Amino acid sequence: MNYEHLVQINDPLNPLIAPLSREQLWQGLVLRAEQPELFVLGLEGCTILSREGNMLRRELDYGPAKVRDRVILQPHDHVEYIIEPTAHHVGGSLRITIETPDALQLFLRFAYSTSLPAADDAAADAETARTSEIVKSAYREADIDTVRTIRELADAGKLITPSGPLH
Repeated sequence: MNYEHLVQINDPLNPLIAPLSREQLWQGLVLRAEQPELFVLGLEGCTILSREGNMLRRELDYGPAKVRDRVILQPHDHVEYIIEPTAHHVGGSLRITIETPDALQLFLRFAYSTSLPAADDAAADAETARTSEIVKSAYREADIDTVRTIRELADAGKLITPSGPLH
């Protein structure tokens, strides 16, 4: 199953939403990679196994389940998560890209690729379609929570612009 969606970060038509800078947004995405327990419900811990240039190898601790992944950071552009498949966990990937269609707008594009069957496949049954919609909804909610957490960190002064503690 492939799935992608956009989350608007800055809306010049809504003065009630404090704008974030691209730098703050990037710092939030780096923090999500390095300290995912701040962003992922149910995650008990994260061990960074290695760092090589712009790539992290991590082990995520969900209690009885351990998930290993690689995180590739393309500075100020995108973060890609590549999840290793196991007997208990479906592999896949997530790419989060910062998009700026103009000087005032800022978006995050979340693009998922998993080995789950696609609901639009001609052979998909009702159960597959239902499962696909549940997974997509869970992804959307988690991504909205990621943006909410980045905003909270920015409001608390933990994401500094133009240059801050995270790069």
